[in-house]
Amino acid sequence: MTTTIQYADVEIGTELPAQTFPVTRATLVQYAGASGDFNPIHWNEKFAVEVGLPDVIAHGMFTMAEAIRVVTDWVGDPAAVVEYGVRFTKPVIVPNDDKGAEIQVSAKVAAKLDDGRVRVDLTATSAGQKVLGMSRAVVQLAQ
Repeated sequence: MTTTIQYADVEIGTELPAQTFPVTRATLVQYAGASGDFNPIHWNEKFAVEVGLPDVIAHGMFTMAEAIRVVTDWVGDPAAVVEYGVRFTKPVIVPNDDKGAEIQVSAKVAAKLDDGRVRVDLTATSAGQKVLGMSRAVVQLAQ
């Protein structure tokens, strides 16, 4: 795969299509199985509350992975992401109901760098709270 987004066609401030990602308890169990992270704060409400959390929370790495999908879907090639980092600011709280939680992600091109690369800044929220801070990706575009 290669990106079809041309560096010359992108301006600072270009907004990527925003997306919303649903998160349920079943999603967390599936992620735990795939990642090997079976920490009970991600599936056991009683344990999560006992350690001071309001409820079960999503894995931080799961939240981070969902957020970068906005960038990989836009650029069309996951390998075009050459750097990615976040700070975890708030947990995504996942209630045990039919709805679960949602992660809303928006992103925009914040800087044009050398060699056909751009920096994309992401904003990820859940239940009205920012869940990732300093969320930035560097993406290699076509030239």
